[in-house]
Amino acid sequence: MTSAPFPRPDHRAHVRVDAADPRERGHARGRQLADTLHLALDGYDRLFALAGIRPATVRDDAGRALEAVDAFRPGLCAQIEGIAAGAAVEPWRIAALNARTEILARGSAVPPGECSTLVRRLPAAAGATAHVGVQTWDWHVELSAAWHTVDSAGAAHRYTGITEHGILAKIGVNSAGVALHFNILGHRDDRVGGVPVHMLAALVLEEAGSARHAREILREAPLTSSGSFLLFDEREALLLDLSPAGIFEAPEAAPGTLLRTNHFLTAVPAEHEKSRLYQPDSGERYAFLRDRIAREPVEHAGHLVERLVTGPGEPPVTCLPDLTGPPGHRWASLATVVLDPAARTARVLDGTPAEHATRPWRTLRV
Repeated sequence: MTSAPFPRPDHRAHVRVDAADPRERGHARGRQLADTLHLALDGYDRLFALAGIRPATVRDDAGRALEAVDAFRPGLCAQIEGIAAGAAVEPWRIAALNARTEILARGSAVPPGECSTLVRRLPAAAGATAHVGVQTWDWHVELSAAWHTVDSAGAAHRYTGITEHGILAKIGVNSAGVALHFNILGHRDDRVGGVPVHMLAALVLEEAGSARHAREILREAPLTSSGSFLLFDEREALLLDLSPAGIFEAPEAAPGTLLRTNHFLTAVPAEHEKSRLYQPDSGERYAFLRDRIAREPVEHAGHLVERLVTGPGEPPVTCLPDLTGPPGHRWASLATVVLDPAARTARVLDGTPAEHATRPWRTLRV
């Protein structure tokens, strides 16, 4: 199959920062994004409005999120303030981007997008095995020009991957060999007040020395919203349901295989899931990928990407936008990302899994 056309920039920015002082790291980001940050700010202003969230509420929520971050990890707050200074915008504007998941949880008129993630233990050198992961990042097509690749150094660990303009982190791998895939989930108690999930992604990539260490960091954080962190290093992989009800470890879909779409996989948070946001789509994608992996063995990373390619009559693991639909309801697989913690690499495709052989990949190393 081929991908439906949707707007993408001619050049995808790569932001590189290296400073021990977190505010300086943020300032360097802000300077590099100054000319394009408006794409994210304007895009989210429209999404907030479509969701029925008043500008004053957005500003108040952003301030509360920043206070929670500052109380837990002041260095993350300093990075947000640095981005704002470097891009010459008010700090609450950058805080609102980083808390966009929590703010959008207030409304239901703009459903969230969908992502599919697969991590598999694969053969490695000298008869060993190691984990490799692949993910589609599916989001609103209106924001297709508002993301970039990133290389951030200066904290405990350097990390690389993809994120949105103004947002510290999303999907990536760090220099300790810890990889993070990130999907959004929905719980009825999701709200602003804790550390936003995108800020937690940055925290894990900056500080975690192993998948287990990442889990310990997350369990210390004040959490009032939901997401899935699939954390893995060369030896171990952990699939976590994050929610206001707590953090719970989800089971493998099959031996050596962890799979995530957009519904809770553990009982406690599932009791209060916002099922209307993702179902039946998420369950259909999960079952499709689980059954496909059972039928079609995965022997190398290329097979992982191929398993995410879907066509007419199949669940939309490869997500193509309906450009005739209303704003806020047009989703696309904006990026496909392969993480290899043993090699310390993130391979990024600016497009859908169906384009894996026709569009160039960018390989990022830490």
